[in-house]
Amino acid sequence: MKHSVIAAVLGSVLFASAPVFADVPDFPHLETVGVGEVIAVPDMAVIHVQVSVTEQSAAAAKQASDKAVANFIKQLKKAGLSQKDIQSANINLQPQYKYQQGKSPELTGYQASRDVTVMVRKLPMLNGLLDSALSEGINRINNIEFKASNMEALKAEARLAAIKDAKAKAKAVADGFGEELDGVWQIRYFEQQPIRPVMYKAARAMNDAVGESYQNAQITVTDRVEVTYKISN
Repeated sequence: MKHSVIAAVLGSVLFASAPVFADVPDFPHLETVGVGEVIAVPDMAVIHVQVSVTEQSAAAAKQASDKAVANFIKQLKKAGLSQKDIQSANINLQPQYKYQQGKSPELTGYQASRDVTVMVRKLPMLNGLLDSALSEGINRINNIEFKASNMEALKAEARLAAIKDAKAKAKAVADGFGEELDGVWQIRYFEQQPIRPVMYKAARAMNDAVGESYQNAQITVTDRVEVTYKISN
């Protein structure tokens, strides 16, 4: 997987007059925020699709939604997907009413909807599976969540980039003021969540170019670390 590391020049480098941390040391210090970012090409995706049908009776609505989901799951297994990568247990059944001024609500039918979540471990299969969903009666693609199989390694790389960024900014600022760093006094770290782009929402049809566009998706993993350095007297 090709990816690049960007040590973003973001965050802040502050002296004691504007502390970042709750615990303020009573000696000369320098506070920095290091930011790291890794951009990678995903090799997996999670798709969230839904079937929603309205029928005269609750039983008919349920049967229609169940049929669409069952047919889609059949196609998924035929394509080689494992049952553990398919979630489809939930169903939502709601009566539908027609409202008119001065009249009691009139029951017009029942709407049944079922959500299906699928982990696609081979990204080139994505477009074909979406086409299969639509052909089997799934009428809503809610979103696509791109992932990388080596996400932990990407997180570690972003974390290392953030550490290097904090060190480099602290040294540059201290040197600029003619000061010397005297070690680290405090480190604050909170794990960040990766950014996953949603490429396709609430759609019913796709053109021929859409399949290729999934191959150009990117995910961004960011991390940050806050460090307080002591400054030599």
